[in-house]
Formats: sequence, C-alpha cells, structure tokens
Amino acid sequence: MNPIEEYYGKFNEEKRFDSRHGQVEYRVTMRFVDEMIAKTGKKPEDIKIMDIGAGTGRYAYPLSERGYEVWAVEPVKHNYSRMKLKSERLKCHKLDARDLKGIPSDCFDITLMLGPMYHLFSHEDKLKALMEAKRVTAPGGVIFVGYCMNEYAFVTYALNEGHLSECIEGGRLNDDFHCISEPEDIYDYVRIEDIDRLMADSGLVRDKLISPDGPTNYIRKTLKKLTEEEFERYVDYVYSISRRPDLVGAAAHTVDILIKPS
Repeated sequence: MNPIEEYYGKFNEEKRFDSRHGQVEYRVTMRFVDEMIAKTGKKPEDIKIMDIGAGTGRYAYPLSERGYEVWAVEPVKHNYSRMKLKSERLKCHKLDARDLKGIPSDCFDITLMLGPMYHLFSHEDKLKALMEAKRVTAPGGVIFVGYCMNEYAFVTYALNEGHLSECIEGGRLNDDFHCISEPEDIYDYVRIEDIDRLMADSGLVRDKLISPDGPTNYIRKTLKKLTEEEFERYVDYVYSISRRPDLVGAAAHTVDILIKPS
C-alpha cells in the first residue's frame, strides 16, 4: 500500500469537514463555486462539473443533488468506494489527476481540483495535473485549484509543535524556510510564488486567488466556543477577507480560481 492509500485508510476526511474549521473552508469555497456557476447563465441541468481528487464526495455529492451533471475522479480506493455509495447520480472514475485517460476534452463548465496538489511533490507533477484539468475544462470554463500553504505548516508543526530543530537538522527546510517534502510526508506545502509559476506555465488566466479559511486553523479551539450565531458571522468574516492579498498565503489553504481562455 502506498503512503496516500494508507493515510486515507485511517484519516477521516468527512469528520474534518464536519468540524467547524472544516466547515469554514467548505462553505467559503462553495460560495465562490456558486458564484462562478451563476456567471455561466446556464440552467442547472445544462451545467457539467468535474471534481478531480474528489475524496469521499464532499463537494461532488451536494453539487449533483442540485441537478448538475457531476463527474468525480478519485485515485484512493478507500475514498472512491465511499464516494460511490453516496449517490448513483455521480459519474465516478478511479483515476490519477495527472492522467485523466478516458475523460473527454473541452467538456466541463466548472472543474474542481481541491485536493491533488496537496499530495504532488514536484512542479512537474503539479503542472501535469493542472494541464489535465485544463484539457477537460470547456473554453471559458473555470478551474478551482487548492493548495496547502508553507507558512501555516511552518508555524504549526515546526514552531507550535516543537519540531524546528528537527526540521532544520533533517533538511526539511531550505535557507528561506520553505518546507521540503517527500512522498512519505503525505503533504506538500507551497507559497504564492509557487502558485504563480504554475499558473503562468499552464497558460490559464487568474480570476481571483482566495484563502477559503483565513485564520481559521490557527484558532480551532476558539471556534468551538462560539455560539451558532457567532459562528455564522465568523464564516461571513472569512468570506469577506478571503480575497485580500495581504492575507492570502498565510492561511492553511489557498484556492486559485482560473479561467481557460476561449
């Protein structure tokens, strides 16, 4: 079993999204998905959505329930099996993001790729996945690309959890404190300049760059203490600051919203 298969066999991704910090990321991201769908001007039955690295279907399933035609790609057996059980409406395929063999080109109005970049460890592999997302997306269509961010990893793991000396001595940080990850680390962490380079090399055009969780993952304990009304206001707050360039990049996650040129 490869590290990713083993990891997701134990890690409860659905439980993460059900937590308050997971809900913020999900709900803010979905607001932007809804906005981009609305901009197509199409009826729900005419919208085609691709979810690459769909996990257990957290995004794919509710979107399909709204009447959109949703295709979902997932390489991990555990996640794929759970996703297939959720709905017969989903068109599920067990494929790697870097090679979407059999998926038609120029087809989807909206393409989500909110997980694969977390687990790809070179610019070349990330670009392969991004180019496949570009290939399957219709001209003028929108691609959402999610990333795990370097500074969050440094602050939480190296500093808060006390691994700084271990990371330096083990060669897990370069001279400017960019994390150096290997496949056995499961996650790869990037900075805005890494995301910019991928966008430039792909030939896609940025619509906006957002942080769907803002300070959320730094204040998980505080979020648990909020009343339901306070939590709702907090979600509104994160959405309101999600596009601020002075804040994007410091959070746990960043989503690049890209347009495929017509």
